[in-house]
Amino acid sequence: MTELTRTAQGLAAVEAMFARAKQQNRAAFLPFFTIGFPKYETSLEVLTEMSKLDVDGFEIGMPFSDPLADGPVIQEASQIALNNGINVRKCLQAVRELRARGVHQPMMMFSYLNPLLAYGIEAYIRDAKEAGADGFIIPDLPPEEGGTFAEICARENMAMVYFVAPTSSPERIAIAAQHATGFIYVLAVTGITGVRAELAPDLRAFIQRVRNVTDKPLVLGFGISTPDHARRMNGLMDGFIVASALMRLGKQGTEAVINLARSLRQALDG
Repeated sequence: MTELTRTAQGLAAVEAMFARAKQQNRAAFLPFFTIGFPKYETSLEVLTEMSKLDVDGFEIGMPFSDPLADGPVIQEASQIALNNGINVRKCLQAVRELRARGVHQPMMMFSYLNPLLAYGIEAYIRDAKEAGADGFIIPDLPPEEGGTFAEICARENMAMVYFVAPTSSPERIAIAAQHATGFIYVLAVTGITGVRAELAPDLRAFIQRVRNVTDKPLVLGFGISTPDHARRMNGLMDGFIVASALMRLGKQGTEAVINLARSLRQALDG
């Protein structure tokens, strides 16, 4: 593993992440984990240990009471985290603590919109940047309604990610591509998050539709769960996110999560 330090922040850090992975002829691996699951300290331990595996970045899960895009594994984890008293402020504190522990990889904050509105959009972006976050993924904020958020992100040089799905029209894909910064989140399936045994057979055709309208990095999520899936990302995607497969091991302890994360990362070097 190459020892790295944090030399860039925000959008620049995300762009550098993809440039590094591309230089190594592989996809970038961004594991997801929810702050506060199964306990606050355990979640920080898991993220810290994953950072030592030479993963490329993180999707930091912020719990919400009604996570409509998420399947049962992440829904349960989110509820457990809420029961543990995790809120927006505590999630930003977690990022601060992770940076203090030497976690250098880019961190993308994954949150539904309502908690951020309650916190205050400008305050949230400012405080997230100060804590050490690099960008934002908000599944229930379409680009047409993200003007204020996007403007502040542009001013603060933070990444702002939007989604495209297999059901997205060419017009929807073009809008997401126009407004996204950092990368475009490509949903592997239509529906909620969760572990899938196989990737969709028409996935390559869908990815090509997106590539036809943008040269921004494409990151695949929803359903990636095995080293074989990870290997298939090389040459297909610029990066991929693994969430449910890691989260469902969370109750078994840090070692179980790390073992899967390690196998996923090593698959990219095979």
